[in-house]
Amino acid sequence: MTESNSPTVVITGASSGVGLHATKAMTKRGWHVVMACRDLRKAEKAAMSLGISQDSYTLMHIDLGSLASVRQFVETFRSSGRPLDALVCNAATYLPLLKQPERSPEGYEISVATNHLGHFLLCQLMMPDLKRSTAPEKRLIILGTVTANSKELGGKIPIPAPADLGDLAGFEAGFKAPIAMIDGKAFKAGKAYKDSKLCNMMTIRELDRRFGPQTGIVFNSLYPGCVADTPLFRNAPKLFQKIFPWFQKNITKGYVSQELAGERTAQVIADAGFSQSGVHWSWGNRQKEGRQAFVQELSKGSDDVKAARMWDLSMKLVGLG
Repeated sequence: MTESNSPTVVITGASSGVGLHATKAMTKRGWHVVMACRDLRKAEKAAMSLGISQDSYTLMHIDLGSLASVRQFVETFRSSGRPLDALVCNAATYLPLLKQPERSPEGYEISVATNHLGHFLLCQLMMPDLKRSTAPEKRLIILGTVTANSKELGGKIPIPAPADLGDLAGFEAGFKAPIAMIDGKAFKAGKAYKDSKLCNMMTIRELDRRFGPQTGIVFNSLYPGCVADTPLFRNAPKLFQKIFPWFQKNITKGYVSQELAGERTAQVIADAGFSQSGVHWSWGNRQKEGRQAFVQELSKGSDDVKAARMWDLSMKLVGLG
């Protein structure tokens, strides 16, 4: 397959971790990857370090924490003339040590702004591009997390608090200072991350409910396993960064390498066995050789009434409602 007729996938946060290794896995499948990243020099160095062929990817700037940057990315992508056959929302920020919230240019708490609202807007704006794809099957994928799903062990951990959107009072009130949490309660940095990822998984269900049947787009989320040494944790305490990978490898047996997580993400993006829409794919908590993917039940993410309300409020917050 030549570069000119290769299917194209946009992967956000492709300069490191799961996104980078998913990029490599997709190029090996013959796809062209648009690496959508904040730091393009870092992304290029990372791609070169993995030996990814330069003609199999394109670098494009995006800062998911800025809605203006998301809109500019969409314009840049469209001006490239490329088709869009798959969109992968992978980028995330995790700032567990914050005592006071950081804010996006629009005034929103930065974890939710980056992980949820930026991707939410990107999905809305790029839906027409996906619809125009002539690929046999087009897909929109969002990376979820075990810590936002109490149906899995990692989602039961109460530190700092389980994911919980409450009655969406924070979103309802406009989500600007002094409000920093979706539920409108006191700021907890780690919970803000979990809540944003819960929104990601709910967004997928709502995308499928609203657009799946008539568009032919497959909408899915996934948890590829515990990638305990991913750069996502670079802002966690140094001791945690040392102990957590060891703990996952030796105690929980949940550890998954960045390479394997990237390959699993690529499976959900492109492989035939993942064509069921509106589901959350998981490989479970305890990893064993030959582990196969399964459809994981979601806990709070299965609340379709709340998901619909979260959708409507998010549309307003990103300027589309």
